[in-house]
Amino acid sequence: MNGVERPSRPRRAPGLLWALLPVAVTAGLYWYGRAHTPDYTSSLFGRRYDDANQLKAQLGTALLGLALIQLLLALWMYGRLPGLSAAPRSVRTGHRLVGLGAFLLSLPIAYHCITAYGVQLTTARVALHSIAGCFLYGAFVAKVIVVRHRRLPGWALPTAGGALVVLIGVLWYSAALWRLNGYQVPGL
Repeated sequence: MNGVERPSRPRRAPGLLWALLPVAVTAGLYWYGRAHTPDYTSSLFGRRYDDANQLKAQLGTALLGLALIQLLLALWMYGRLPGLSAAPRSVRTGHRLVGLGAFLLSLPIAYHCITAYGVQLTTARVALHSIAGCFLYGAFVAKVIVVRHRRLPGWALPTAGGALVVLIGVLWYSAALWRLNGYQVPGL
């Protein structure tokens, strides 16, 4: 057509690859945690055994607090908090900074969990915690992908963000609360 070549449309494969990345992260963590030989002597900031678990419970509680702040900031940004006017730009920046802080805080907790214990399926509580931990980082990758790809449906971002908050809550309930509540939680 008039000697002008039209650019070809991008293929669907890159979209599929982006969708598979969170699955690959989750599966990779699960595989590593199952194949890895646990090192129960592993330390967390110099603390070992129950002292390390106490520290993880405290850090996990802080992580849950940051996740709840993230949720409130997101609800404010999207006008879902009654009685509050439109969120100023600083709320968006705060949301990103709190999210970065939450991600960074989760890393030493996760590192100790996977090196000291791996992925175990011995009891319902331990299995729930192990599997939720693997899904947490897959959900994080999914949220980053959703934030970066603007052509996704409007429900994708709140779903990805909500999944992160729920997974952090499940992890907190199945480990931090369990430890802080004298090694017991209702239902597990």
